[in-house]
Amino acid sequence: MDGYQSPTSSDKLKRRNQRGEARLIQRAQQGDRQALGELYNRHVDLIYRYVYARVRDEAVAEDLTAEVFVKALEGLPEYEARGYPFQAWLYRIARARTVDYYRRQERRREVTLDETLPAERPHPDEFVEMADRWGRAIDLVAQLTDDQQDVLILRFIGELTLSEVADTLGKTTGSVKSLQHRALTSLARLVDEQTATGAHDD
Repeated sequence: MDGYQSPTSSDKLKRRNQRGEARLIQRAQQGDRQALGELYNRHVDLIYRYVYARVRDEAVAEDLTAEVFVKALEGLPEYEARGYPFQAWLYRIARARTVDYYRRQERRREVTLDETLPAERPHPDEFVEMADRWGRAIDLVAQLTDDQQDVLILRFIGELTLSEVADTLGKTTGSVKSLQHRALTSLARLVDEQTATGAHDD
């Protein structure tokens, strides 16, 4: 049929993984410890990477990550997918934990993303190509607004889709897309300025 596009193998794999995770969640909600452990193992690294990117302190990130999963365990009986992934729900909890952390500190967040931040998975070309290396780019992310930082971290470290980021942040997909565009444009400008400064220093 004209206009029909068959699902790609990656789409099929994603749906299969989602179905598998849905079964894990159901088992975990029924108190299955093995399922709880599997959900934890699937998501703990990404949640830690997100929290670490926001607080820039390993010990604090470990504590907050533990808090995230305690909160998730408490809320699991009432959890419903509602069209977005379990991971996005965890990110929403993680974001709330980091906001609470800075509120307790009674000071504005001061974040510097380290080039040693784990980045085991590939990143979208439009982001990576703005700098000679990944570390150079993420060092500049801290100069963006909080919302822009959240979007980039969730998109390129958490690898969420635009709609998943929107659900996580409580924004529309359009606003997330706009934030991402402005953030990437600002990063490109910062890279240009850094390059120009380096050239003048030579």
